[in-house]
Amino acid sequence: MKTIMNTNFGKFLTIAIISMLTFSVSAQDEDTAPKFSISGTVDAYYRANITAPNDEEAIAPGSSFANLPGFSLGMANVIAAYEGEKVGFVADLVFGPRGTDAIFASPMYSSTGNIVNQLYVYWSVSEDVTLTFGNFNTFLGYEVISPAANFNYSTSYLFSYGPFSHTGLKADFDLGNDWSAMVAVMNPTDLTEFNPTGDYAVGAQLGYSGQFLNFLYSQGGFEVDYTGGFDLSDEFFLGINAAHFSAEDNGGSFTGAALYPQYAVSDTFSLGLRGEYFMTGDFFGDSASIGSDADGDGSVLALTLTGSATIGNLILKPEIRLDSSAEDAFIDTDLAPTSSLASVLFAAIYSF
Repeated sequence: MKTIMNTNFGKFLTIAIISMLTFSVSAQDEDTAPKFSISGTVDAYYRANITAPNDEEAIAPGSSFANLPGFSLGMANVIAAYEGEKVGFVADLVFGPRGTDAIFASPMYSSTGNIVNQLYVYWSVSEDVTLTFGNFNTFLGYEVISPAANFNYSTSYLFSYGPFSHTGLKADFDLGNDWSAMVAVMNPTDLTEFNPTGDYAVGAQLGYSGQFLNFLYSQGGFEVDYTGGFDLSDEFFLGINAAHFSAEDNGGSFTGAALYPQYAVSDTFSLGLRGEYFMTGDFFGDSASIGSDADGDGSVLALTLTGSATIGNLILKPEIRLDSSAEDAFIDTDLAPTSSLASVLFAAIYSF
């Protein structure tokens, strides 16, 4: 009997050890196995002018997105990602008016190029170095294409005039002590499907503790950009963006600065103001977005007040915006030229 009991105990102990080892290996495999995920957003909005027509003569600020009258569609954004221990990919697809505006230079070749917002693979060469190859959204600027990642629903002139996306190879470096750096070689700005010119753009970024200094040179145009922000208290955040662009061949330029004070009223509601001053040189000529004088120079002051209410995964954003140009860049309700435009909108964004 004792021998049988010892034998049974030995079998039980062996089975227990094998089970523990199997569970341990399985847990390790689950931790290191690549993870596939699908995420994205869906958004829609209503927009109306206060001081300008809302019929077939309707106008909008000369910035990107949120510029359609009445009840309007934003976009459906679907992001498929496969994240491994060292390598992975992102396929970011967009459908709808906002997506069309975001990838305005496509399709250049593919009949489906107008739905590709980002499409890249990456390799974490080490803990401190990551290489990204393909089409990725720009590293310049405070605002981005995704409406869920911006506090204001409408976008700034700085964002609208700057690059949206790049295709190429970039290397990100973690330098330690809150320092980071990035260098990139890319196709000319916003030519995302292939390179039709034989020219190449170069980019660089230096970051420290959430503050970033960005550089881009593309086809004779040079841009320097500062993007950052500070938590002034638990409830109060101040975002900052400033940029200057100049083109060598024709002397055109733009310069702008924007402040983004945001205050958390509660866990589910915040208020934010974007105050932006933006001016262009003669490169943009008689740009309808802000108007220009006889020398081709124009400027605009834009103030945007936005509320952000969160209900689960849904964000509701009421917004009022005032654009005031140095020239008569807009029209009033009588269709007479005027230097200002007041408008309102209400947006709904669902993130998944």
